[in-house]
Amino acid sequence: MRLPISLAAVVCLAPAALAGNGGAAEGLSWESWSEGVFRRAKGEHKFVLLDLEAVWCHWCHVMDEKTYANPAIIKLIKSKYIPVRVDQDSRPDLSNRYEDYGWPATVVFNAGGGEIVKRAGYIPADEMSSLLKAIIKDPSPGPSVKPPRSFKYAKDAFLAASLRKELQGKVVSGYDSQNAGWGTHHKFLDWDSVEYCLARARAGDERAEKMAKETLAAQVKLLDPVWGGVYQYSTDGDWEHPHFEKIMQMQAENLRTYSQAYALWNDPRYLQAARDIHRYLKTFLTSPEGAFYTSQDADLVKGKHSAEYFALSDSERRKQGIPAVDKHMYARENGWVISALASLYGATGDQQYLDDARRSAIWVIRNRSLPGGGFKHDAQDAAGPYLGDTLAMGRALLSLYAVTADRQWLSRAQQAADYINKHFRQGSGGSGFATADLTQPALQRPQPQLDENIMVARFGNLLYHYSGQHVDKEMSEHAMRYLATPEVARQRSILVAGILLADLEITSDPAHVTIVGRKNDAQAKALFLAALKYPGAYKRVEWWDSKEGPLPHMDVEFPELKAAAAFACANRRCSLPVYKPEGVATMVDRLNGS
Repeated sequence: MRLPISLAAVVCLAPAALAGNGGAAEGLSWESWSEGVFRRAKGEHKFVLLDLEAVWCHWCHVMDEKTYANPAIIKLIKSKYIPVRVDQDSRPDLSNRYEDYGWPATVVFNAGGGEIVKRAGYIPADEMSSLLKAIIKDPSPGPSVKPPRSFKYAKDAFLAASLRKELQGKVVSGYDSQNAGWGTHHKFLDWDSVEYCLARARAGDERAEKMAKETLAAQVKLLDPVWGGVYQYSTDGDWEHPHFEKIMQMQAENLRTYSQAYALWNDPRYLQAARDIHRYLKTFLTSPEGAFYTSQDADLVKGKHSAEYFALSDSERRKQGIPAVDKHMYARENGWVISALASLYGATGDQQYLDDARRSAIWVIRNRSLPGGGFKHDAQDAAGPYLGDTLAMGRALLSLYAVTADRQWLSRAQQAADYINKHFRQGSGGSGFATADLTQPALQRPQPQLDENIMVARFGNLLYHYSGQHVDKEMSEHAMRYLATPEVARQRSILVAGILLADLEITSDPAHVTIVGRKNDAQAKALFLAALKYPGAYKRVEWWDSKEGPLPHMDVEFPELKAAAAFACANRRCSLPVYKPEGVATMVDRLNGS
């Protein structure tokens, strides 16, 4: 999901649908997405109408009320269509496939599963009537249905110099210098773009620093001033017209990004933003078990815009009621939050954030684990498994190892990586990783998705530096060859910074700090916390206690000293030992030439 997994994926484009199969529009009996629906469509000579919606989506609620409750539409659908409704959060494979069309997304298929038309956003009743009648009259695919593209994947696991320069140009040209942020209509924090600018700012790029700081300052306007948490996005090309849904990926990635910015610039406004998001998560999206819920609705009354409601104080809001919370506890969403909380703990050393991350991780392991190291999405999945769940949890588990030096987390992260390689890897000359298990029967073969492959490349590469396992490096390179394919890299006109981040990391080593000392030594702990606070997401922080045996990737032999010490290593050389926490950052900067 993106303004999350892509700009359109998070945008509710116009009025429409209540969540869940069964639906609210009286007279329509909504089916679940399945092979059986298409067998029935063949037998009854009907089309399949997919309403792909989001439970938090204002315009989905409106479309349900205005379009799918219209008697003429009900009659028309019943005569020639089988209506299918899917909550896109519950089906990452469908959400990724149609992310550019929602939400709501309306897709019509023939009985063989072939697409006829794809429409984005709210469709009023009169337009829907014309559309459905036109399909009955002429069921040939319309202009929205493009034939599959065929191209050769890149041979190298890095961007060609010309393509890298082209993407760097898009990051600059896509920036709105007047209002901040990337793009000129919907305003939201694109975390990949900001994180890329943070990395460039550390290298002395003043323009990147300016873009990051301006966007972080503007995004604060989308923080709920009463409850905390981040509204989804703002319309009208400014930051003053928010849509009020609060979905988990937006919370988690904003939390992670503000934590990184605080570690770099020590600006208290960034720490306050991160804390306000955490406060919201604790108040509204944390289950009694410690796992995290999925989202909170934009509307108090479904289909009624809630600007007046969200202008109220806490007590005034509560008198009227609280917008519905989607209490599904998906592995993917929990993985996102765990990574963000680990980042906030690293930036602050505040134990509460690590405790929250651990509780969530333990719950997911106990309740969502699959044999072989993978994770299912929900308690019971209609399909899957999906790449997003194991990927998000693998990244989360690696984050926990990075901030605790507890090797159980690294072991589990490795198992997740092995599961990804086994179940989602595209073979037969292809590159990249598909959104769902390639061995599962599916109406449409799972395809790679850009943001997920960015994260596979980054996760596998960093895991390799911690584990020393070449299979992890090869997994990262397999994803990077997909991203380095020009036809793939050019899919987006603006939001391309994630590809640049993956390329930057796969072609360089992370900042590497190792603490040498006992785990029960207070001085060693202080050095470790200082290393965690070193700015930058791309770093390798380890803690070697000789009683535990060699580190998983013991590529450097460190001396055991009488006192705990920190060492920085880069370019095949290591620093002299540093014994005081305040000297750690200077040591790393000096060795890395920062």
